[in-house]
Amino acid sequence: MARVLFRDVRVFDGSGAERFPAEVLVDGTRIARVVPSPATIDAGDAQVIDGAGATLMPGLVEAHAHVSFTHPVELEDIGRVPPEENTLIAAYNARTLLDCGFTSAYSAGAAKTRLDVVIRNEINAGRLPGPRMRAASPEITSTGGFGDVRQVHLDHHSVEIIADGPVELRRVVRMLAREGVDTIKVNLSGDNATGRRGFSERVAFTDEEVAAIADQARMWGLDLAAHAQAAGAIRSALDHGFRTIYHCAFADEDALDRLEAKKDEIFVAPAVGLPYAMAHNAAEWGFTPEVVAKRGTLAQIERYQRVFREMRKRHIRVLPGGDYGFAWNPIGTNARDFEHFVNLFGYTPREVLRAATEFGGALMGMADELGLVREGYLADLLLVLGDPSADVRLLQDRDNLLAIMKDGAFYKPPNRVAVAA
Repeated sequence: MARVLFRDVRVFDGSGAERFPAEVLVDGTRIARVVPSPATIDAGDAQVIDGAGATLMPGLVEAHAHVSFTHPVELEDIGRVPPEENTLIAAYNARTLLDCGFTSAYSAGAAKTRLDVVIRNEINAGRLPGPRMRAASPEITSTGGFGDVRQVHLDHHSVEIIADGPVELRRVVRMLAREGVDTIKVNLSGDNATGRRGFSERVAFTDEEVAAIADQARMWGLDLAAHAQAAGAIRSALDHGFRTIYHCAFADEDALDRLEAKKDEIFVAPAVGLPYAMAHNAAEWGFTPEVVAKRGTLAQIERYQRVFREMRKRHIRVLPGGDYGFAWNPIGTNARDFEHFVNLFGYTPREVLRAATEFGGALMGMADELGLVREGYLADLLLVLGDPSADVRLLQDRDNLLAIMKDGAFYKPPNRVAVAA
């Protein structure tokens, strides 16, 4: 495979350390050498990229991906999209993520049972451009739980699989394992985003039901990810070995203590992008200030601020990823989450980028080969105009992404290229 040498770059290596001038050699799919300046690397037969002082950094990891979401106003709008159209939309969304520098995506729920699986497989086969993916199930919920939009007189659906009781839940997990998912997504709590006040604080499953889900998932070697707004839902996820816990807006002191105690085993992602966009960018879709107030959206953002500032102090691994895939929060604007982490949660730009790269690689289950600019690691790399480790807003503009490399191959080739003689 090709060899590529990046010269005159400032490396943000993903560890959170300051940038440093260096040369970086890619050989095949891996980073072969990282040599700080003024030392140089013999180019040999490598293609030489003159970075002209741009930042070379790891590819971004989206920690709460919904590549098969169709940019609805309400969740049930997705249920009305036939699977054929939904597959094409998911393929487009996957490519959009890669266009924006997200070379990996950890799915937080598929719109339909095999959508993530099919997109992941096509990307892996090289037939579809997109990030490397961990494929999720649809969101398992209980009767009346978050995602159950049915009515007695009308059987319509959103992005859910509804199951009640340990026996039925075990059957559903087995079915999803058979269909090839990597992650079982479970809605352990409700969510006030539906307009039902107090719904976020409701726990959806009994302890016996969650135990059945978790036990069956472990038997099949699957990850467990939880939608968990309520403190009780967070405790349930921790008690039963969930690896990824989303939202956590109603975490109390006990839940925070438990999260801290397991901080080396778990990942948390608030997905603040969705409520923030609903509060500030969604008036044309009917989310007027009055509707936003009724749904308690501003209060939810304030809770996020309190909870995740505390998580930062406790060094819990919190990752950006904001439920992108809705009309007012479209896929392609995912990098806005980095700015939210700085402005709402008090993270430094370098802390945010570490969360989106090094921690993201660990979330993907590839901690020893993804998420750092380090020798031996996979060559998922971005060449960025300017210094995103000082100003994360730079990553919101695709034109600032001078080059995008995945697995050692350019998805977006750089403009400034010189080939060694």
